[in-house]
Amino acid sequence: MTAPLPELPHVLTLGLPRLTAGFETAERLDRRAHLAVHGTAPRLTEDELTRLAEAVALRGRGGAGFPFARKLRATGTAARRRGERPAVVVNGCEGEPACRKDAVLLRRAPHLVLDGALLAAEALGAASLVVGVTRAAAEASVREALAERGLTDRRGRALRARVVRVPERMVSGESSALLRALGGGPALPPGRRARASEAGLGGLPTLLSNTETYAQLALAARLGAPGYAATGTPDEPGTLLLTVSGAVPWPRVVEVPGGAALSYVLAQCGAEPAPEGVLVGGYHGAWLDAAATAGAVLSRDALAARGASLGAGAVLPLPATTCPLGEAVRVAHWLAAESAGQCGPCRTGLPALAGALADVVAGGGRGALEAVREAAGAVRGRGACGHPDGAARFALSALAAFTDDLAAHVLGGGCGRGTAGVLPLPGPGGAAAGGGNGGGGGERLAVDWTLCEGHGLCAGLLPELVRMGADGFPSLADADVPDHLRSRVRRAVRRCPALALRLEGDR
Repeated sequence: MTAPLPELPHVLTLGLPRLTAGFETAERLDRRAHLAVHGTAPRLTEDELTRLAEAVALRGRGGAGFPFARKLRATGTAARRRGERPAVVVNGCEGEPACRKDAVLLRRAPHLVLDGALLAAEALGAASLVVGVTRAAAEASVREALAERGLTDRRGRALRARVVRVPERMVSGESSALLRALGGGPALPPGRRARASEAGLGGLPTLLSNTETYAQLALAARLGAPGYAATGTPDEPGTLLLTVSGAVPWPRVVEVPGGAALSYVLAQCGAEPAPEGVLVGGYHGAWLDAAATAGAVLSRDALAARGASLGAGAVLPLPATTCPLGEAVRVAHWLAAESAGQCGPCRTGLPALAGALADVVAGGGRGALEAVREAAGAVRGRGACGHPDGAARFALSALAAFTDDLAAHVLGGGCGRGTAGVLPLPGPGGAAAGGGNGGGGGERLAVDWTLCEGHGLCAGLLPELVRMGADGFPSLADADVPDHLRSRVRRAVRRCPALALRLEGDR
């Protein structure tokens, strides 16, 4: 079982440093060091900022890749129509174990992020600026940065700025979940789709974007469109921040020019020359097989042509010594346990998907393979948020990328390799290593098979972690118990009629 990534992995810059400028001389750029490295940010009107974002083709770096200029314009238009001052929100929530790029920015270059957010806030005449984070160290860094600068807009009107810490879960970074948490509610999707630009924080028009997006905006404002486009590709100028982990000597956050070859980036991070496959975009992303990896470049259009995207910027190569489908099963179980539990596709569909994938690896044959495809089809497009869609994409892309292994498991006795646990997941020691990631301290459900009578009560109470197998007895997920399920787990243990269900582990 792997521990989660360290909160601050090693930083590697391939090319001219931009986002990572100054990192070689300071562990954290305070206000004075930040200005020495980057200089003072210009002030731009809403129209000027929108044209700049369009000129550099700036898109969100949190997963969806939505054009920033369209968000900015929509927020300003809604605010003027309603006669209200909008809000600006920085989404610094990284609830995925494979992502750390935003944590690095918030810890080491918080003023660069704030520069971008303040550019937008002043251009829009925003009344408030809120930074949402999930880790204590990021919260402390941003609070310190806010204290180092005066936050009054250029019209002399007070701009309220604050940082809010929310629980570290996969769904916490979903935009509607974050807005709900910032408003004092639970960090869960509300179950209805709404545009933040129309009704976001407190019902106000809200510009919400990712940590790296605002940092890139600050760089573009300083460099101008031509200077920003001096690196990258004509269609996708600038640099990218990636978290590279998996089969590498140690995790790294890497700044690379847009359009860099994936194989070159992996080589510089110490990955094997020919990895079994690479997961691009994190646990809501897609797998590339060895052949696709060899020819892939890190641009939106090039990856889209291969059925992938950069998503939240996580890149995870696999060695040839581990079973790739077994690795996918571990993550699928974790994704099921990360469900908000508010809709059927998440609460019951994702456990069914993970269980069916586990059955394939265990030699369940063509029936199990078909069950994976049916389960994925049943959840796609039906969830209260994008979590079911992302989990389905992850599972189906594993089947498409590892066809030889799939055939060995479906038609034969398996691929002959164990599952090494290369992909990072919360586990024992997770709170210390990852800054409090809610990973459950390594506790797991267990069953005393001498007592179990197959009542199925546990599966009804905990569909995220337990399902009933074909033999009429419970099948447990290969996943640690996350904190948000702990109370229900203990209730299930107490209610087991045969006293067969146990909670075992570090706590």
